[in-house]
Amino acid sequence: MKIAPFLTTIVTFTAGGSALGQSRQIPAPPQMRPAIIFRATLHPITAPSIERGWVVFEGGRITDLGSGDPPDVPGAERFRAQGLHVYPGLIGTDTTLGLVETQSVRVTVDYTEFGRITPETRAVVAINPDSDLIPVARANGILTAMVMPRGGLVAGRSSTIRLDGWTWADMSIDPEAGLVIDWPRTDPPSRWRRRSQSEEEQKKKLKEDLEAIEHLFDDAEAYFRSRRSNPNQAADLRYEAMRDAISGNKPVFVRASARGQIESAVAWAVRRGLLIVIVGGEEAAEVIPLLRRHDVAVIVGGVHRLPRRRDDPYDSRYTLPATLHEAGIRFAIASGSSAAHERTLSHNAATAVAFGLPKERALEALTISAARIIGLGTTHGSIEVGKAATMIVTTGDPLQITTDTLLAFVDGRRIDLGNRHKSLYEKYREKYRQLGIITD
Repeated sequence: MKIAPFLTTIVTFTAGGSALGQSRQIPAPPQMRPAIIFRATLHPITAPSIERGWVVFEGGRITDLGSGDPPDVPGAERFRAQGLHVYPGLIGTDTTLGLVETQSVRVTVDYTEFGRITPETRAVVAINPDSDLIPVARANGILTAMVMPRGGLVAGRSSTIRLDGWTWADMSIDPEAGLVIDWPRTDPPSRWRRRSQSEEEQKKKLKEDLEAIEHLFDDAEAYFRSRRSNPNQAADLRYEAMRDAISGNKPVFVRASARGQIESAVAWAVRRGLLIVIVGGEEAAEVIPLLRRHDVAVIVGGVHRLPRRRDDPYDSRYTLPATLHEAGIRFAIASGSSAAHERTLSHNAATAVAFGLPKERALEALTISAARIIGLGTTHGSIEVGKAATMIVTTGDPLQITTDTLLAFVDGRRIDLGNRHKSLYEKYREKYRQLGIITD
């Protein structure tokens, strides 16, 4: 049967689009027997490093660790790691990993919902477990992530996930980690923004946006009061999605970069009794007393960026983590990049070390501090008995760009560290071998 040309085009585009996010890695099965890594240098993060260390894990949890000769664990799978290092898996704290494959192909972009106020949206249900970008991130030690929706004023709810699984449900750790709000710009209108909107129009929009957020929370609180007095009242999914945030059980992750944005957002959250975490925080160094007074944590949106203003020091983004550390502000470091470059997470922390942040604090910003800020502090982020056996075995310090991740375990399951980057590398090395350009 002859297919019409336009149908051929549609079929070809659809098949190509599907292939854009189809990783060949097979998710690991559950851990079926005990395992032990021994003769390694353990880096628990919350305790001093352990030379000639060993760690035992079973059923996806760490059951024991120590130094010296490893215990005899019947039936255990043994990994001799002489000269290697064991760290907890790194944590991406602000990413769209799994929500986007190719930015220029709209059908693979799922981090934005229609509408400006969509608290009922959950990021986790849109995750593509077969994304080719997930194995790339895993190969650089990133095993856990908080995936955040974007777009509008109230984008929805972030979700924490393990970076392995057949479905989004398999990957989910906490599908509702916190409400995400993109705080309106409060800084004076800039010249370039006046090209599309007058100063009056910008001020009007700012007022409307702030009022929209205020009205949403007022209406949600009124709804909860009504439900308490009338339990038979029909549930409203939009307001129910805000229950944990309004009760203070889950944080509100507020994207805010400029000083005015941060001040406005923190004042609003304090007035309403909300647990706020600033995401981005480019000018957080300018509001240190405010952040310290209200114990506000900051997820630094990457350091590999230009200064916000022309008269800022060239290294203002590089030194921000060190400034927050010296001031006693809780913080994590995110990659600040698109999902395709989430693998550079540790490189951002390394740059912060080069500009004054102690190395130990940099590792914490990618592990235990990150876990605590996003609500996983009791289960992830360090090597401790009872915590998830989510760990990496490396050739050295994860902050060093030359370090390789040799083994990875997610909840005790050994993960395939192959990825598209590695397969293409091997493909083209073989090409140049056959051409006689290289001989190794």
